[in-house]
Amino acid sequence: MTQKQKTHHIAVAAMLCAVAFVLQFIEFSIPLIPSFVKLDLSDLPALLGTFSLGPVYGVVIQLVKNLLHLPFGSSAGVGELSNFLLGSVFVLVAGLVYRRHKSRKSALWGSLLGAVLMALVSLPSNYFVVYPAYEVLYGLPMAGIVGMYEAIMGSIAHVPTGNALLNCLVVFNVPFTLCKGLLNVGICLLIYKPLSPLLHK
Repeated sequence: MTQKQKTHHIAVAAMLCAVAFVLQFIEFSIPLIPSFVKLDLSDLPALLGTFSLGPVYGVVIQLVKNLLHLPFGSSAGVGELSNFLLGSVFVLVAGLVYRRHKSRKSALWGSLLGAVLMALVSLPSNYFVVYPAYEVLYGLPMAGIVGMYEAIMGSIAHVPTGNALLNCLVVFNVPFTLCKGLLNVGICLLIYKPLSPLLHK
């Protein structure tokens, strides 16, 4: 790689980091989901980066955007840590699959696999780290957190395992995370080609 190419890669990565950082502030509540679960598209620039620059760049973009967001977050870094871990799984898997055979088909299958694995990893991540951390940080009892889900889910929160939090995560958070990933995949595939001259200049 020439020095010019390295400089271009760094410039593109910096631009994508900035876009991802801004997108973290544009978040939406989703009907039938507790209001503290938000949707944003900040994984999209990292996915563009992983396809145009490589999977390592995709992970770096995830890291930088969350470090930049830390002073503005309200979760004492827990939300940023979760966002980084899940987002890194997403873009790393997508990038590794794409790197083996660079085609639109491999990009599609790689990003779909990344979205699925991100959703699966969100289950232990939320259950063992994020929600217990929120319970400690905000003094909000787990029963109160589960109650927000129960207000929507009713008795489903206690089926099939009897563990209300686990059921809530399986029924709501995992599908939500998957849909979030799929949305990023769809947008990425739509805009990647038009942006390709800029990303690969």
